[in-house]
Amino acid sequence: MVRPAQTDIQNTYVAVFEPKKLKWNLKLEWISTKLISIIAWARSGSLWPLTFGLACCAVEMMHAAMSRYDMDRFGIIFRASPRHSDLIIVAGTLTNKMAPVLRRLYEQMPEPRWILSMGSCANGGGYYHYSYSVVRGCDRIIPVDIYVPGCPPSAEALLFGLIQLQGKIGFVLSELNVSNEWYGGDHV
Repeated sequence: MVRPAQTDIQNTYVAVFEPKKLKWNLKLEWISTKLISIIAWARSGSLWPLTFGLACCAVEMMHAAMSRYDMDRFGIIFRASPRHSDLIIVAGTLTNKMAPVLRRLYEQMPEPRWILSMGSCANGGGYYHYSYSVVRGCDRIIPVDIYVPGCPPSAEALLFGLIQLQGKIGFVLSELNVSNEWYGGDHV
């Protein structure tokens, strides 16, 4: 007896849904998903910003890195080289003279890279919006991921913006240990 020829759809169905291949594909998908989530967790938990302070907002950026707010506990350590950094915090008034330098530093950074614009001047020119020498927002030079408003924004606002950026990358704030306050459990 001669069997009728199978259609292409039946051949594809048999090839894709073979039990051994299906188990192997599910294992690969599970491993790749876990690997992607681990890489996102590691990236978000170890942001290395480039020190790029332009004006008075840089003082608040330095203040956020000191012991009272301690950015190190979030895995944020300032770097002086763009090739070791994955984040630029543009803190202060960006002038036309500094715009090519900012662009060059951005292009020297490895992928993935993120930008945080800090303060009214970096966000949109601030008080100097109508000056001939001021760039009206650093987003005209490089793409910005997070904007921190204020003149100058407080250290708490900068930390909040950095936590928002970590959430955008893949970090979940609820995974932190919240049993004690930031100053310790024995503080009165």
